[in-house]
Order: sequence, then structure tokens, then C-alpha cells
Amino acid sequence: MSLNIVVLAKQVPDTRNVGKDAMKADGTINRAALPAIFNPEDLNALEQALQLKEQNPGSKITLLTMGLPRAAEMIRESLYRGGDTGIVLTDRALAGADTLATSYALATAIRHIGKVDIILGGRQAIDGDTAQVGPQVAEKLGMPQVTYAESVKVEGGKAVIKRRIERGFETVEAPLPLVVTVNGTADACRPRNARLVQKFKYAATPSEKAKLDEKVQQLVDSRSYLQLGEWSAADIKADPEQIGLKGSPTKVKTVVNVVFQAKEAKRLDGADEAQLEGLVKELIADHIIG
Repeated sequence: MSLNIVVLAKQVPDTRNVGKDAMKADGTINRAALPAIFNPEDLNALEQALQLKEQNPGSKITLLTMGLPRAAEMIRESLYRGGDTGIVLTDRALAGADTLATSYALATAIRHIGKVDIILGGRQAIDGDTAQVGPQVAEKLGMPQVTYAESVKVEGGKAVIKRRIERGFETVEAPLPLVVTVNGTADACRPRNARLVQKFKYAATPSEKAKLDEKVQQLVDSRSYLQLGEWSAADIKADPEQIGLKGSPTKVKTVVNVVFQAKEAKRLDGADEAQLEGLVKELIADHIIG
């Protein structure tokens, strides 16, 4: 059977390069100060979507992301690997959203897409680490959900999912439509395909197309597969009271810079047994050894 698959993905700051300017005074992330990357576990989710597409000929993968207009780069990364299209949900009114407001906006956008068989996303994003958005989207759409997935297959109109639990794995079945969140320990996403890079390198959203050379604009206009979606809050008919800061009950009260300093090192040169015994007791008391 062919499937209409939506992959939820987020462009996140690369937390491997966090510096003193990584956070603003109001407690929000200074995204301009950090390089942006495809959230790692969302790439695992994309790979599961690509495998489902291979197993179910005629399936379609739509990548949905919410963020700045530059997040369209995420869609192109999906296209280079075998995705079909994508939508950037971008609007100043969506800025500052916590997980509740984010999941409302994404769920509203999915309803706007229409019939969806399976929604896949990473377990959590590295900039928030809440693992809340996927389950909240499922609740808002009234769909069953399976979390911590390692692999996903569709057999006989049902999803068969291997999921990681505390002491091993379990296999569960769930009816479609369904929301699944995928672990970083699932199959890594395949690399870009050179042929697909050439095919989709000029894919653009309307705001990106306006900045392109006139000849490239004409190329995008003439080929529908190069035209990426770009929706605002109004396009999906989102309630202004449930998006952005207005729809976010989570507030940052204070931000404190914490600087860790190493204690003065213990010198053991010429230490006698009593000093060594004292050091061992101190290490045990601090739960460093034991």
C-alpha cells in the first residue's frame, strides 16, 4: 500500500559549538551565534520514512519544519536523500514557542496537509531535550503514538514497530494513522544521492525564489518539484492565542552563567601512607571511587 508520510524535523543550533554568546539575556537561544544543523534524531526518523517508501511503492514523504525561512535547507537535505517535498512553517507570530505552542502549530499544519498515514519524528531535539513535541502532536491529532522506535514497518495496514525499553526491546503493532518518535540508535540516515542533489539543488520556497537570479526563478516556476511550501500562521488558520509566546505557558524567569572551576590539585610527591589513606577516604566520601 502507498503511504502519505510526514517527517517532523527541526533545524537546531550545533550544541558542540556553544560559546558565551549562545544565549540572549531573555533566556532564549541566540541562533545567529551558532551554526544550524539538521537535528540528529530527526535524521534517524527520515531514514525510517525512506525505508517505508522503499517497502511501499507509490508512497510520498513530506518534510515539515517550523522555524526561520532558512530552515528550507532541511527540506533540500531530505530531497537529496529521497524525500519528495516539504513545507516550512515560518512566521514571526510563531517565535518563542514552547513545546505546547510548537506542537499545536505542527498539528494544525498537518491537518492542513490533509490525509496522513504516518508521522515520524526524532525522539527529541538537542536544543531542548524535552521529547515532548512528538507525543503532544499525537494527542492534538487524536492519533495513537509509539515512542523510542528502532525500526518501523507497515504490514497489512498496521505499523509493526521495534522499540527500545529499559532492559531490551519489544515489538508492538499499532493502527494507522500513527505518530512515531525514533531513537538516535535507529538506522543512521543514508548520505546524499549525487543525482538527487543535481535535480533538487535549485528547490526553493517563495521567499528564497525572490532572491534568485531571474533565469533560476524561471526554472523553479517551470518545474513543480522545485517549488517548496512556505506557510504562515494565517495559512494554516492557527489560533493566535495558541502560538508563539502567547500560547506558551513555559516562561524563563532568570538566566545565570555558571562557571566551573577545578579544585586545587592534590600533590602526591613523597606522600606517606597516612596522606594516601586520607586522599582515598576523601575520594570515597565524594563518590568519585567506591
